[in-house]
Amino acid sequence: MGIAGSLVDPNDPLEVQNAKLVRIAESLIAKVEKAGDQPGLAYSQFERAALLEAQVRQRTLDLERTLELLHEANSRLGAANAAAEKARSNLAEAVESVHEGFALFDRSDILVMSNSRFCRDLSDIAPCVEPGLRFSEYVELVSRSRCLDLPDGEGRAEWRAGRMARHSDRSTIFNVRLTGDRWLQVGEHRTASAGTVILQTDVSDIMRAERQKRDRMMDAQAQMVRATLDHLNQGVCIFSSDLTLAGWNTRMEDLLDRPIDGHLVGITFDALLRRLDEQIVFSTFFTRDHLVAWARRDRPRQPITFEVRRGAVGVLSVFAQEMPDRGFVISFTDVTAEREAERALRDMNETLERRVEERTDELGHALEEARRANASKTRFVAAASHDLLQPLSAAKLFVSYLEDRAADPTARSTAAKAVSALASVEEIIEALLDISKLDSGQAGMSLQEVPLGRILTSLQSELTPAAEAEGLTLTVVGSSHVVRSDPVFLRRILQNLVTNAIRYTETGRILVGARLEGDETRIEVHDTGPGIAPGDRAAIFQEFRQLGPSSSGSKGLGLGLTIVERACATLGHRLELRSTPGQGSCFSVTTPRLRRLPGAAPPAPCGELRPRARDLVVLLVENDPEVAHALILTIEGWGNHVVHAETGEDAIALVAEIDITPDRLLLDYQLGDGMTGVEVLRRLRAVHGDIPARVISASRRQDIVDACRAEDVRLVPKPLDHRQLIGLLDDTGA
Repeated sequence: MGIAGSLVDPNDPLEVQNAKLVRIAESLIAKVEKAGDQPGLAYSQFERAALLEAQVRQRTLDLERTLELLHEANSRLGAANAAAEKARSNLAEAVESVHEGFALFDRSDILVMSNSRFCRDLSDIAPCVEPGLRFSEYVELVSRSRCLDLPDGEGRAEWRAGRMARHSDRSTIFNVRLTGDRWLQVGEHRTASAGTVILQTDVSDIMRAERQKRDRMMDAQAQMVRATLDHLNQGVCIFSSDLTLAGWNTRMEDLLDRPIDGHLVGITFDALLRRLDEQIVFSTFFTRDHLVAWARRDRPRQPITFEVRRGAVGVLSVFAQEMPDRGFVISFTDVTAEREAERALRDMNETLERRVEERTDELGHALEEARRANASKTRFVAAASHDLLQPLSAAKLFVSYLEDRAADPTARSTAAKAVSALASVEEIIEALLDISKLDSGQAGMSLQEVPLGRILTSLQSELTPAAEAEGLTLTVVGSSHVVRSDPVFLRRILQNLVTNAIRYTETGRILVGARLEGDETRIEVHDTGPGIAPGDRAAIFQEFRQLGPSSSGSKGLGLGLTIVERACATLGHRLELRSTPGQGSCFSVTTPRLRRLPGAAPPAPCGELRPRARDLVVLLVENDPEVAHALILTIEGWGNHVVHAETGEDAIALVAEIDITPDRLLLDYQLGDGMTGVEVLRRLRAVHGDIPARVISASRRQDIVDACRAEDVRLVPKPLDHRQLIGLLDDTGA
């Protein structure tokens, strides 16, 4: 039963199983009889047949399990198809319920679905809008529709090209005019899967209402403008773009002593100017031909102002300016009274100038006498100083000699005081001599490169003993700056400041150092003294003025700060004082900085961020008034000059008119006249060469980036940053 059972399916009917067993037995007997002398071969074949039947049965079971899985997958697929069909039905119902026309194109620009309102207003092409329609075919159908009302001067091919150009934008909304005074608003938006959704909305009622509102507003504005013009003190004439008279006010008629009849509306500018030739006379500086050439100019006109004579003594000031529609307005102002007043003022000024010249001559003689007296005083002080300093020096030597050899402590102390007194007298005489030279302008100053570190080092060596004798700490910070000054007087200035700090500081320390301030070096002397009240700060720079109760002269006669102030004024160095009573003072002297000595560590940045460049001419092309105003204030605040234009054509015409090559270009990408900043840059560089430039834009579109990269110009995104402007002005990569 083992082998036979594996060959017979127990699930088969009994008759079928018996029939199979009979056939198997017959086959085995036939095999045995046929084998003859090979009895083992038959059994081997029987065993092999049994093994093959087992393998076939296993494959059958596997196939049955696979079929079951396939039936289950087909069941799920059917459910999914039903759900998808239901979702599609719901989507179709939702799209159909939308009040606007709706269409969906896939990423290959093939129409996927649309509702019945899509292209309903274009009745002749609506039947052709079916799924599978390409976007370009849809645009072609619309462009050939008899319901499309094209603008004047635009053909169907141009409209079709413009419509396809809008298709490249991620989102766009525009209006399409249809026949029968109908308007269709079309909104096109890109989906997340790169498809395209189109919405069509009938805005005919809105457009008609807006037109009526605009007409009423224009009528009201026209009445208001007329009333305003009639109340102006100036005569006004308005000309249209074709150089014909469009309007005027009553003041214009009064100035010209003749009415401008209503039938003159539409008269040409040249014809009206001929009528006015007998009323006005042009000057030789601005002639009639100049005005005609200005009016006929094809390029944008710049505002002009000039004067004409009216009658024997009358003077009219004329101002002409272009309007946005290429027309222009001319105003006439009677300035006869102002010119008469100016003439009278000139006569008065001439009289005053003669009197001033007379007084100046008198003062010149007096000043010459004062100069001679001052020179005599200077020579006397110099001679006296020389004569006094010589015996003082000898006296100091003799007294020092006595001090060294005095055995009595009292005598030695007395000699030391005498030496100190003589040194004070010597210092006072030298101070008087310095003041005399500074007052007379005979101080020999030579501005040159001065290594500041050498002066500070020598002052530290010289004045540290004096500070230590007073119980103070003197700290001098070395400096690698090279400044422009007179080495002798700069040292004298710093010496007086440090000496003054030592004299008036009771306890604490004195700090001397230099710091960078833009292109200048500020040398500061800090002390921990009593400080100076605000009311006393002017007095300390006066001769022989000292603060505090001491008047013995042990702290000098108050000439040190006077010398400092006058020497700084002569050298052009800025002298400043910061002080808080009870907390000390800080005197500072600011000098021009030339460079730094090599090998020194770079100074820490100080002050606000500013460009190095000065006096550059920057062409700014920006049609946003607020942005332009902010950029002009910033760039001119840094010591440069800005030439501004709102459109690309204005910029090119302005550069050609002023005949100056700008040093830098700052161009907005999107301009009002349809020209881009890159196109303006290309045209300017073709004429003026490779000018450093930046293109600014609030858009992050890739095509703008590519256009700037193609022209080798840096694109700066808005809002702008100061570092980017400084990078343009200094022509760096920032």
